Amino acid sequence: MNAQTDTPPPVTMLRMLTGYWISKALSVAAELGVADQLKDGRRSASDLAATCGADPASLYRLLRALAGVGVFTEGDDGRFGLTPLAELLRTDTPGSMRALARMYGSEQFEAWAGLEGSIRTGDPSFERIFGATYFDHLESHPRSSAVFNDAMTGWTAQLADAVVGAYDFSRSRQVVDVGGGLGLLLSTILRANQATEGVLFELPHVAADATAFLDKAGVGDRSSAVGGDFFESVPEGGTTYVVAQILHDWDDEHSGRILRNCRRAIHPDGRLLVVEQVIPPADENSLGKWLDLHMLVLLGGRERTESEYQALLATAGFELNRVIPTAAGASVLEAAPA
Repeated sequence: MNAQTDTPPPVTMLRMLTGYWISKALSVAAELGVADQLKDGRRSASDLAATCGADPASLYRLLRALAGVGVFTEGDDGRFGLTPLAELLRTDTPGSMRALARMYGSEQFEAWAGLEGSIRTGDPSFERIFGATYFDHLESHPRSSAVFNDAMTGWTAQLADAVVGAYDFSRSRQVVDVGGGLGLLLSTILRANQATEGVLFELPHVAADATAFLDKAGVGDRSSAVGGDFFESVPEGGTTYVVAQILHDWDDEHSGRILRNCRRAIHPDGRLLVVEQVIPPADENSLGKWLDLHMLVLLGGRERTESEYQALLATAGFELNRVIPTAAGASVLEAAPA
């Protein structure tokens, strides 16, 4: 028996083997929008089914199972209500994780079916299953692309607050956010540091939308959005370069190319901030170790240990100064030109 939990190993193993049942059930509940339908109070499964477009008996079974793990709650009258976990599946909840649940339960869920092939070959299973790379697939599937963008916005909102809470940007004259999406992280940094200016660097079609986002966020007068390809170059002259949740998408060759472009562009006294999961040593469990497998099946990318980041940064002309944990689980790796 497990001395720590007194749970017999076969029971623990069974819970592990069936873990995907919960993740897929969450995804279906998110897809149906159940939590949104409960924001005004408890409702029966039959009532919800009529609104969500589901079979009443089957929806009841789904919600009953999720209530058993703390997502939703079932009253004595058979009606279901929200819990703090279920609130995260509402569309209008700050930091909503509904889109994330939908994303993890769709094509990304199917990619995990090819994990064995990825372990045997080292190649992403997504491309074998769908016939295109993940990002190419999103370009040709607008619905999936919209879900992905919503998921990344929700996650970045949590990450942005955590990064700003962990790192002091007050001495940064100009922050260049490389691959920063619409600019949620950059705008969070600028709102917290009124003397700092920013540059959002993204693919041209993303940068075009980022300008409006930065204006709406109230930082348009201190920021600009620039289009380009970070494998070719990045804007020059920044004192702080931020590369957040980008390097884990790529192997060392492609990641090194991004970092070398940052090295050529950065101010001599500048700082590079890499925001990623940092894999801990030995048997310690961490989201990063599982996200590492997710990056393998999805993109052929990887998460890295501190020593691996140190080596990767060194090949690009940077020296790792320190690693700062954040409340979101990711860390800020601060590096300086060597």
